[in-house]
Formats: sequence, structure tokens, C-alpha cells
Amino acid sequence: MKVRIHPAFWEEEARSIRIPPSKSMAHRAILCASLAKGKSVVRNIAYSDDILATIAGMRQLGASIETLEDSVIVEGIADHYQAESMTVDCNESGSTLRFFIPVFTLSGKPMTFVGRNRLLKRPQGVYESLYRERGLRFTQTSDAITVEGGLTAGRYEIDGNISSQFISGLLFALPLLDGDSTIVIRPPFESRSYIELTLEALAQFGVHASFADDHTLLVPGNQEYHPCDYTVEGDFSQMAFFAVLGAVHGDLTCTGMRLDSQQGDKAILDILKQAQARIIPLPDGYTIIKSPLRGTEIDLSNCPDLGPILTVLAMYAQGETRIMNAGRLRYKESDRIAAMEEELRKFGVEIRTTEDEIVIFGKESYRCTEEIFGHKDHRIVMSMAVAAVCSGQPATIQGAECIQKSYPNFFEDLQSLGIPVEVLES
Repeated sequence: MKVRIHPAFWEEEARSIRIPPSKSMAHRAILCASLAKGKSVVRNIAYSDDILATIAGMRQLGASIETLEDSVIVEGIADHYQAESMTVDCNESGSTLRFFIPVFTLSGKPMTFVGRNRLLKRPQGVYESLYRERGLRFTQTSDAITVEGGLTAGRYEIDGNISSQFISGLLFALPLLDGDSTIVIRPPFESRSYIELTLEALAQFGVHASFADDHTLLVPGNQEYHPCDYTVEGDFSQMAFFAVLGAVHGDLTCTGMRLDSQQGDKAILDILKQAQARIIPLPDGYTIIKSPLRGTEIDLSNCPDLGPILTVLAMYAQGETRIMNAGRLRYKESDRIAAMEEELRKFGVEIRTTEDEIVIFGKESYRCTEEIFGHKDHRIVMSMAVAAVCSGQPATIQGAECIQKSYPNFFEDLQSLGIPVEVLES
């Protein structure tokens, strides 16, 4: 799909947007509900491609999931240990794949996981090492991952500077085993906030695990998931696109948020404040005030998903912005460092990058004269759409359909703010 973003201005009129539900928490809630014997209701769901992949997979495992307009009714799996061999399509969802692998192999049967785009090219070595250390089968090709043999209770050691999704995957499965387990996280421990989200979701469904110290998780065995009524909170990673839009382009209120959220991407608020943006908290969200922005230093260790939109913030912040510990961006749906560098240069942005760092020298105005490419990456498309709006010039984005992965209504939400979005090719 090709879209053209047209200029829009709202100097005199405040705008407001309701932020969609957290994809991270929706994955976790649907998985927990599916493992609980009995009926759960998970409310405030947005049906992105990633969430649909998790729903489809849990149905394959045996859960009954009824999808309503913005909620799901889940009748959990009677006995996950009885699952038969199957092939599970995770589409492009890293969370789905990494959460599923330990859970689906509880039965000990061969399970094959397939996906699209770069999913199976993203690093999976953590599970490969863990499975092979225990004499279990783990085979990965460019087309599929096949795993056979159930994990057993015990001690697990994982590097803390890889994706937290591996740790969360273990946390979903280990409580169901006979015997207690320990997960030791070797420092540096990045993205701890995502582990806290997993622990929070587990607790809501009656399963308990906890930190014994900063790098050790204790996971009691012989537990059961219990059904519950769960409401998914607003997504700070999606709010970040509108927060940057507000800080650069015009005052914008973002609603539907939990002010006490544990989401790591809530860091967008502190980063904006570092850049001299003014933020007003509200009972269910924040108003972001258009502000003279200054360059700053940003550490992406605990919020890698913010990387692309923070490069847009940096291009409009006067002076130098240094984004550090960004190396994991190279292993997402695209190489996000290379992708953003390529597309921002089309605006005339002064940017330089290394394997792990991005430096941008910001200024007040830009003009893009070339077509923007989305790199098959939802966060690249949404970030470049914000960059286009802030430039005050029309801009065309090719490959915009990949927003379906996480935020299908993104362009409709832009239009609700008075920003014209023209579909040139469907």
C-alpha cells in the first residue's frame, strides 16, 4: 500500500487521541487465559496481525477463543500436556514465537513454528542452547523451527542483554512443571520492565514468580492458571508516536493510559522531558505541549521499541542527540538503524550511526523530495509518517500496509486529528 501524508496544522485548536491497547499485555493476557481451566474475558483488545497470530496459535493448542468487537472470551485448555504435534504459524510476531516455544513443547511432542519476513532470521540461539543442553531437539532452518521434548524444572541461565521475550517464555511454562525452577539472568540485564509485565500478568491469573535478587527469578512449580476478567491497558509504545507529534507539531492529548503502568516504553515521557518538552498528566493520560526541543542523550537498553520514533524526535531537537545501546534495533522486523538512517537522509537529516549508536544533529525544518520506503516494518512506517506531518510538507510512503502488524487503525487515527492521508495504491 502506498499512502501520501498531507500537511495539517492545529495551532489554535487542541487535539485528542485515544491510544490503542498494549500489544505486549494483550499477548500475555490471551496466553494466560488460554492456559487457565475455565472462562476468562480479556477486554480492550485491538486485532493487529501479531495478536491474531497469538489467538490462532492458542486455538491450535486447544483453547476456545471467541472474538468480539474489542474483547475475547477464552475457555482455557483442558490439558496442555495432551497436545499433538502441529505446525504453528507465528506470522511476523517475535513475542508469539518466543512465548509459544516453551509452552507448546510441554507435551514433549514435535512442534514446528513458521513465520514470515525476518521472523526466523531473528536470533533464537537462547532457546537452541537451553534445549540442546537438556538433550532436547531444536532445529532451525530459514523456513521453520522444530522443537521436540518438554523442558524440566531446574536452573536456567540466560544472558540479560538479549530479548526479554525468552525469559518471559520460560516464565509462562515453568510454573506448570513438577518442581521449582530458577532463572539466573547474567548481567547486564536489559528490558527488565518487560519481565515485570509478565510477572504482573501471571499474578492476575493466579500464577506467582518473583525476583529473589536483581538477577534471579524464583519460579515455584506445580501451579495452575486461574481464569479472570482482565482489561488491557493503553500502549505506551504506540503513544510514543503521538507524544512526539505533540511535542514537535502541536499540543496533543493522549488518553486511555495507566499512569502507574510498568511498561518500559513509558520511558518516552522522561525522554521527552529530557528534550525540554512540557507534559501535563491527566487522570487517564497526558497532554503533550508543543515545545522548543533540545538534543539529549538517550539510553535504549530498556526501551528498544522506541528507537525509530526517537530518531524523529532527535531530528527536530536543536543540537546533538545521542541514542546509545541501540544495537538490538538491527535484529527487529528490519535493521531499524539502517532503515531510519536511509529514510531520514531523504529529509536531509544529519545523521551518523555505528553498530550500537545513533547520533543526529537536529534543526527546525525539513523537506522530503523522495518516496519513503517502509522496509516491511510497522514502526518505520509510523515513525516516518510522524516525520512527514512534522515537516509540514506532503510525503509519500511505500509499503505502508505493514502497520497491520501492530496498529491497523494508525492512519485512521491520524485522520481523526485532521491529518489528510491519501491512499494512492491499495
